[in-house]
Amino acid sequence: MSDAAQPTAAEVRAAAEAVKTALDRHLAAVERRSGEDDPAVYEAFNQLAAAAEAYDELLFHTHQEVTPFDIPATVPPYTGPEPEAIGVLIRQDYTVVEPQRLLAQAERIQVAEGGDGVAVRTDEDLDTAQALELVFGEFEADEIASRHKEFGLAEGDSTLWVTRLEEVPEPGEWLDAPFEQPEQDQVICRFEASTSFADGGVDDEFEDDLEVVELDEDEELEPLDVDR
Repeated sequence: MSDAAQPTAAEVRAAAEAVKTALDRHLAAVERRSGEDDPAVYEAFNQLAAAAEAYDELLFHTHQEVTPFDIPATVPPYTGPEPEAIGVLIRQDYTVVEPQRLLAQAERIQVAEGGDGVAVRTDEDLDTAQALELVFGEFEADEIASRHKEFGLAEGDSTLWVTRLEEVPEPGEWLDAPFEQPEQDQVICRFEASTSFADGGVDDEFEDDLEVVELDEDEELEPLDVDR
């Protein structure tokens, strides 16, 4: 928002009134709900979320203050035809908090693949991007999720969407653009995990279960036993 378009105090006040109105509508919809997946409650929820977001933005640009509102995303109840094929969209974010653990794991993969027991010096030959390519190429995503601390990673937000497909795609059909946003009416369900939903902070304590050792020239690194 540029300086020429700064909101006025009256606009902030109007946005605050819109939040109050949306709160009343949401409560009324909840009190009149006809079932667990009442669309009126869903619509009132979205209106409240939009009003709160608009107020938060105007408040910040005018007074440099924020609200405590943090309303997680939701989707309407699925009302489409019975799914005959589904697509599962998954995103899991990570922070590289201990690069040496990541590099050590990547080095072990290189040695195991080479089969000659000769270690590659991580400080000279591998950078973080290359190490990530080796680790994610060797291990399944669910295994990395369960063992992320061993790889020097800390989990961030994650989301999983189950969507209905019109038909089963041909092999390789969508690989050039796999993450296009699905139509909302095709989303059967979705699940989020985020530290913003919890009282505690990010768990950044790592177990000392992987020792990173600098090798001498005549030492060999024991190959990693990879069974896939």
